[in-house]
Amino acid sequence: MLDGLIEYGYYGLFLASFLAATILPFSSEVVLGGILAIGGEPWLCVIIATLGNSLGGMTNYFLGKLGKIEWIEKYLKIKKDKIDKMHNWLEGKGASMAFFSFLPVVGDIIPVALGYMRANIFIVTFSMFLGKLARYIIIMYGVEWFK
Repeated sequence: MLDGLIEYGYYGLFLASFLAATILPFSSEVVLGGILAIGGEPWLCVIIATLGNSLGGMTNYFLGKLGKIEWIEKYLKIKKDKIDKMHNWLEGKGASMAFFSFLPVVGDIIPVALGYMRANIFIVTFSMFLGKLARYIIIMYGVEWFK
């Protein structure tokens, strides 16, 4: 399936990046690496992947902001106790913790918990964008180094 997204070029990269930050277990890194390997423009790839992944993360934020635990458990497969644990951990740290939403395992829960907490949307958006940008820049340089 990831090969098919590589064939769609930048559109496939955006879709893979968006889906990777939402409900589907996806690897946008593989699609990014594939597009870079076939000659995609590196910085354009980074921006597209960052925008897609950030929009996916903000989708999780808004689902958390809705506060419908049943929906979060059903569609995102995140149990209420995980959200509560993340909420307790984020308490007092602030919306800038969205920077770490690029991390594996906890990265999908952070935006949901921040939305559930009604954290400042502007800080969440900016912090999340910076974190995801940093991740994709590192991946870009890693792929370029191995070429």
